[in-house]
Amino acid sequence: MLKTKPDLKFNQLWNISFGFFGVQIAYALQSANISRIFATLGADPHNLSYFWILPPLMGMVVQPLVGYFSDKTWLGRFGRRIPYLLIGALAAVIVMCLLPNAGSFGLTLAGAMIFGLIALMFLDTSINMAMQPFKMMVGDMVNEKQKAKAYSIQSFLCNAGSLVGYIFPFLFTAIGIANVAPEGVVPDSVKWSFYVGAAILILCVIYTISNVKEYTPAEMAEFNAAANADGQSENATEMSSAQRKHAIKVFFEVGLVQFFCWAAFMYMWTYTNGTIADTVWGTTDAASEGYQQAGNWVGILFAVQAIGSVLWAVVLPQFKNIKVAYALSLVIGGIGFAMVPFIHNQYMLFVPYFLIGFAWAAMLAMPFTLVTNAFEGSSRMGTALGLFNCTICIPQIIAAALGGVLLASMGSVQGNMLLLAGILLVVGAACVFIIEDKKRNK
Repeated sequence: MLKTKPDLKFNQLWNISFGFFGVQIAYALQSANISRIFATLGADPHNLSYFWILPPLMGMVVQPLVGYFSDKTWLGRFGRRIPYLLIGALAAVIVMCLLPNAGSFGLTLAGAMIFGLIALMFLDTSINMAMQPFKMMVGDMVNEKQKAKAYSIQSFLCNAGSLVGYIFPFLFTAIGIANVAPEGVVPDSVKWSFYVGAAILILCVIYTISNVKEYTPAEMAEFNAAANADGQSENATEMSSAQRKHAIKVFFEVGLVQFFCWAAFMYMWTYTNGTIADTVWGTTDAASEGYQQAGNWVGILFAVQAIGSVLWAVVLPQFKNIKVAYALSLVIGGIGFAMVPFIHNQYMLFVPYFLIGFAWAAMLAMPFTLVTNAFEGSSRMGTALGLFNCTICIPQIIAAALGGVLLASMGSVQGNMLLLAGILLVVGAACVFIIEDKKRNK
């Protein structure tokens, strides 16, 4: 009788994903501060949006490679996914200490911008390299019935890390670290946010490495054989043709949902600042004090979104039907997006961004549950998940490329882009029911 993957205790599921908390702090610091850093260095505001193409572009290149090569790696105690996690984390720590200092090395404006751009590329690369192994380890080590719970734990830790990363600059400013600096130099509050974030990242990763032991190649072969044995010889160690076709079908069905979801969130990241500056502070002038106050408030709203995500991630495993939970979460998030342009009080904006967090929690957990279940029994799980990351990256790149055209067609009112984001999430919710979420064909 072939051995199947055992049920894991809560602490084992927690340990597999704990390092993701630190990785997400780094990602949140990057997301919330990149525009600020490059604007401080002297970038033209009209060019800032181009920097947002780098993260998904690097992710699309790096994560499939990590998946492909880690499938073929085995380094004894360090396993096959952990070496890539460790290398990515160490590189991220170094770059996080360098990036906010781009304006502090006495370089020319052009030199500081080039240094910052190169540092951003390395930061994107290292964060993506550290991020992907966590999703792969859940796919490798957790059985089908526990995967929704495992990815929900990962979603919880991801959003908790985001919350910490978003509030760091405000926290360090509150305790007296300078939030202003000479022209072309990044404030100390941002620098210390990156330094402390880097320290937490490496500590969290060390914790995961110390407490997680990956299954050996022999154990994985036996688990894969057990997953594929029904209707085949007991020694079958790879998916059948029918299973593979089903898995690929699920891959693209979930990818369709992903397209609408990630396009929607790209527009949130791009147009929230301009929208609330207009609706709450009554200005569209990027040089005005009100616009900058709106920019500060964006970090608070994103933190509220993270809180909503953390809480909803606890609720998601209680749903018995994954597709219902997924679709409902996206609809609630779409309602949140649609509310934003009609709210004129900065504190009332907490409500829609809290609801948007529901969609974000589902996006971090449900797609990977569905895809890893479909590919259960495949020796190429890492490669599949690496390629699946393209369903996250490509929508963002397309949305960023089309954003200007769509904005112009909607009267150049940035709030209309958030309405569009809401519509995209609802369409994505409808597409959830196309996904064939059932036991694979044998």
